[in-house]
Amino acid sequence: MGALFQSLSRTIIAGIVILLVIMGVAGTFGKLGDMDWWRFFFRYLHVLSGVMWIGLLWYFNFVQTPSMPKIPDAEKPAISKVIAPAALFWFRWGAMSTLVTGLILATMNNYIGQALMLQKPFSAIGLGMWLAIIMWFNVWFIIWPNQKKVLGIVAVSPEQKAAAAKLAGMTSRINTMLSIPMLFCMVAQQNAGL
Repeated sequence: MGALFQSLSRTIIAGIVILLVIMGVAGTFGKLGDMDWWRFFFRYLHVLSGVMWIGLLWYFNFVQTPSMPKIPDAEKPAISKVIAPAALFWFRWGAMSTLVTGLILATMNNYIGQALMLQKPFSAIGLGMWLAIIMWFNVWFIIWPNQKKVLGIVAVSPEQKAAAAKLAGMTSRINTMLSIPMLFCMVAQQNAGL
């Protein structure tokens, strides 16, 4: 049993097997031809992706960034050379997956146009979608290009590295700020009828 939890891939496979067992017990496999089931499944993938994205966003802002000044200089390369690149990989692909599954879900539910145009009754989820699109843009076109400079993936001068760190950090804080109303809008549409 211990070997199962010593490998992330085995742990994830075990989670998928448990999911498949639950789906089998619930009789889900008989519903695979049902569009409502696929809408549900894409909502599940959207939430799963969003947890990865926002969880890592909050990890960077609530844990890693505030902790960096407390870490001795000799130990900081472990963060910048090992942990941060891996976390940023999952962070940016979590953002991409969240955006793509959200757009697919909105298309499947036939409200993508109304939501993006902020029309009733989809104005709340539409606003959440626009906030998420801004956040996704920030991840891919501001945070990640600048983090590559900070982490030494792209060679730049010390001054450029400092400027890149400042811009990436500020943009990450902007995304943290936007995540609060974005999540409210996403939940409010379905649960509060806004």
